[in-house]
Amino acid sequence: MITLDNLFLLLTGLLAAFLCWYFLKRYQLHRATHNIYYLIGFIVLLVSGLLLIFLGLEILTSPYVLTVASLIPLGISMGIAEEYFPKWKKAFKWFALIGFVAIAVSSIAGLDGLKKISVPLFHGVAGLVIFLGPFLAKKAPKGFYWVGIGGLLIGLGGIALAFISSGSQLLFFSPVFVMKIITLLLLLMTGSFTLGFTRKDR
Repeated sequence: MITLDNLFLLLTGLLAAFLCWYFLKRYQLHRATHNIYYLIGFIVLLVSGLLLIFLGLEILTSPYVLTVASLIPLGISMGIAEEYFPKWKKAFKWFALIGFVAIAVSSIAGLDGLKKISVPLFHGVAGLVIFLGPFLAKKAPKGFYWVGIGGLLIGLGGIALAFISSGSQLLFFSPVFVMKIITLLLLLMTGSFTLGFTRKDR
């Protein structure tokens, strides 16, 4: 029997698969680097959704899952920086690389002090780039603001999951509450990204 969580994850996976195909086609047409960054983010989202379906939501507490899942905001935020903010893209790439390494080392090695700093900082800044970037970007297609809405959702979800994995709680985002809304949050986030990114072809 398909649960509501699995239904949300299945729909999320279908949207993520569509976006993977979409950005692969765009890269083949234009050979633009930002499409590769977007593609990385949505490939990880697709794989993460499949793992959640087959292994359950409990894997969200795994340090390895937290590390790999960081590639979702990493890829999308780097794509936005590459495409719309070329003056800042080099500095942001270094920030993203250092942030990802810090998350990987602190999560896998169990360095809770470093993780409590690196995860919220990285997810927060990456989420802000995805959230604010579409509103500030010049020559962005009409309706691209939907990507910003997806950025707000991914930022909140990522930071909440980071606090849970460290045994803490963010505001009212208790572990029970986050587990109840995480699959719907992923679906709404991916739907927002789909609406925003596909505006380029309209």
